[in-house]
Amino acid sequence: MPRSSPALALKEVDAQQLRQWVAAYGTPQQVALRSQIVLAAAAGQSDSAIARSLEVNRNTVILWRGRFVQEGLDGLWEIAPGRGRKPTYGPEKIESIVEATLRSKPKGMTHWSCRLMAAAEGVSKSTVSNIWQSHHLKPHRVKTFKLSRDAKFLEKLTDVVGLYLNPPQKAIVLCVDEKSQIQALDRTQPGLPLKKGRCGTMTHDYKRNGTTTLFAALELLQGRVIGQCHERHRHQEWLRFLRRLDQEFPGEVRLHLVMDNYGTHTHAKVQAWLKRHPRFVPHFVPTSSSWLNLVERWFGELTNKRIRRGSFTSVEELEKAIEEFLTAWNESPKPFVWTATVDSIVEKLSRCRQTLEKIQPGCTLPRRRRAKK
Repeated sequence: MPRSSPALALKEVDAQQLRQWVAAYGTPQQVALRSQIVLAAAAGQSDSAIARSLEVNRNTVILWRGRFVQEGLDGLWEIAPGRGRKPTYGPEKIESIVEATLRSKPKGMTHWSCRLMAAAEGVSKSTVSNIWQSHHLKPHRVKTFKLSRDAKFLEKLTDVVGLYLNPPQKAIVLCVDEKSQIQALDRTQPGLPLKKGRCGTMTHDYKRNGTTTLFAALELLQGRVIGQCHERHRHQEWLRFLRRLDQEFPGEVRLHLVMDNYGTHTHAKVQAWLKRHPRFVPHFVPTSSSWLNLVERWFGELTNKRIRRGSFTSVEELEKAIEEFLTAWNESPKPFVWTATVDSIVEKLSRCRQTLEKIQPGCTLPRRRRAKK
């Protein structure tokens, strides 16, 4: 007659973890089975009773009862050497697929797909998909980037990031820019509303009813936005917006303006106006670095939450929608908090420059102005 084994001593924390593994959808079946064996053994059931209830061999129960006593919870996940399903393809085949994905392109095309790679390597598309997932390869995706070639990049970067991380006392930091050519698009048919099982829809074609330009200033600390729409975006409209800021923030408090190098901002008449109003202190971001201006982040909010899905029969209707969004935003403004330091940005850009220089030497050097003939 088989000798009965004593009940396992199981901590409540371990028991709770085992129950979670048993109930979890993604737990491997072998781990769930081992967890059930340990829980049943902790409840005082005999090895034979556990084997009958779980429909396994009694030796299997004895094995995992002993493994748990020796190694604890981690031992339930380990696979003994030589056990388990053998891989269909060896490391040489996997390396061949990875190298082909990184170093080559299909004939007449720009990137690989699962089926193209499967046909080229003589494997199934599921095998290619699994290998790509395990190596974090996504040849079907691409992201855009632009590395600034401003000769004074570090100087401007330090200046602007310093304003974000350590704003000056008794001063206001404003991130200003214009969002030009906002289109008043009217869809050719009404969009279908959202319902269960279906997202909202709208037609791909539209009628363009004109454009407008939004001048906006984002207050760094509070997140409040001052906006003004104009038909064009010349230096005249920019000066008009600067006068608006002068009225919105009365007194002698300094206004630090973070802006880009657009010609409107550096016009001679604008520079003369700034000299007559010394409370306005301009700070220019490097060229091709609009990501450094926080008002661009707010423009993204405006586009995603009001303009992109909207339908406007006229420019006046578009401008009214923008004003409504501005009013709603300023009722409970949310500031955007800058966290990246100058060192972290420079380190990341240095890695990017090194990679680009390997591909094409000299491509990251500042552009030289053409000599005047």
